[in-house]
Amino acid sequence: MSEVAKRLDDLLEEFDLFDDWEERYRYIIDLGKDLAPLSKDEKTEATRVRGCASQVWLVMDPAPEGVLRFRGDSDAFIVRGLIAVLIRLLDGLPYSEIQDFSIRDTLSRLGLDEALSSQRTNGLMSMVERLKRATA
Repeated sequence: MSEVAKRLDDLLEEFDLFDDWEERYRYIIDLGKDLAPLSKDEKTEATRVRGCASQVWLVMDPAPEGVLRFRGDSDAFIVRGLIAVLIRLLDGLPYSEIQDFSIRDTLSRLGLDEALSSQRTNGLMSMVERLKRATA
């Protein structure tokens, strides 16, 4: 089992603790509140993710041994939470696992494919594409 699959299973267990999507949505927002904000200097055009309805920035940090370290921020609470989910799933993984990652499959397994608006889904896809380009 890949590391991302293990991390996804852990997240699924956490989601199972909640009875409905309103509670899961609040949990995702809470995850985002725990993210350390990016500095003003890190919020540049170079780090901004296009294709998101909200302002989103992803900063890639150099890491040894072919793993991707990244941080992110957004001006929208739910998007900060979605960034936190991506960080939990993908931060520190080898490039090959990030390349193999499917955001559509992940959204489906988490049940987010039906809970998120198409704009939010497109924004998540843009974030994952940015991570994949960084590991190509």
